[in-house]
Amino acid sequence: MPSISRLKLFHVALPLKKAIRHASHERATSDSLVARVDLDDGSVGFGEGVPRSYVTGETIETATAALEDFDAAAFLGRLGDFASVVERLNSMTLPSIAADPRGMFGNAARSALELAILDAYGRSFGASLSDAVRLASRTPSLLTDSPTSVRYSGAITAESPRGEFLSALKMRAYGFHQVKLKVGVAGQDDAKRLSQIRRILGRSIDVRLDANEAWSADELLDRVAPLRRFNPSALEQPVPHAQVSQLARLREELRIPVMLDESLCGYPDGLRAIEDGTADIFNVRVSKCGGLIPTLRLIELAANAGLAVQLGCHPGETGLLSAAGRHLAGNVKGIRYIEGSYDRHVLKQNLIHEDVTFHYGGWAKPLKGPGLGVTVDPASLESMTVTRREIRYD
Repeated sequence: MPSISRLKLFHVALPLKKAIRHASHERATSDSLVARVDLDDGSVGFGEGVPRSYVTGETIETATAALEDFDAAAFLGRLGDFASVVERLNSMTLPSIAADPRGMFGNAARSALELAILDAYGRSFGASLSDAVRLASRTPSLLTDSPTSVRYSGAITAESPRGEFLSALKMRAYGFHQVKLKVGVAGQDDAKRLSQIRRILGRSIDVRLDANEAWSADELLDRVAPLRRFNPSALEQPVPHAQVSQLARLREELRIPVMLDESLCGYPDGLRAIEDGTADIFNVRVSKCGGLIPTLRLIELAANAGLAVQLGCHPGETGLLSAAGRHLAGNVKGIRYIEGSYDRHVLKQNLIHEDVTFHYGGWAKPLKGPGLGVTVDPASLESMTVTRREIRYD
């Protein structure tokens, strides 16, 4: 029965092919916290979290501190099979998450640790993260019969008119069935942008909008009115989290399904959104929501409340989180929008040997093999590491 002998934490800075811009932030590199778990039987696993101060309030430093203060080896103990590992992880929280009314401060840290544990024990017991999804599910009716192929959607960030024109052409040529457009960036005419993009994409491609908290509740209806004629299928996080309660009275007048993102980071957020009637769609992300199992819990919560789900991703996440998202998306039915596996299109350099980027039309096959089904390239990890920390468990 293996147990954890060591935890290594790496602050990794990944160079992006081009800056990613939206209403809340712009970045040319992506900072991740990568966790490496070593078991005393020689098995090794990796996981990733993406701390974002404007999402869960975390930084690389706070996420690292949260894991330094948590004795993962003592929590898990010695477990004899993979099912026991999954069951134990179902109750794993960090002190900072437990103390947060929104249950989110420490979610990126928990994601990195949980995925590394699942990867390590999966390799030790010959099980995959798809097995973990199925073992963790409390709603078997949501599970596919077996891991299936996944179809991802495309995204157009806030760029120059020429850049957006070329991006839209690529989306159509590549056969995407869904595209997300970032809106709400100061100085841009969203109606004009959407008109051009619709002309290029045509009417058959599903287009949804992501405002990233760009508009106040008082101006929201006026901002959205000129965009409705382009038939967007959803509007993601239109107002700041501090004003999210006002969506309860605005949703009907908007006449576009509302998706929560920055206002949906922990399970308490999900319960509140359902109780207050502020959302039609949950945008869940593995890092933002605290790992594979907490993300699955929010998907189940949404499904049981009759809400739709988007499985999102953080721009610039590595192949580790891409793999985790693939396992989740390929084993759960009815996810309306799926984002992720942009690896080769976004990153100048990745952490893993395998290329898990989606193919034509956004399609991608299930991952095979134990754990995450991908392997970290030690040279890439070393070259992109900014700082590191090692924790030994005696």
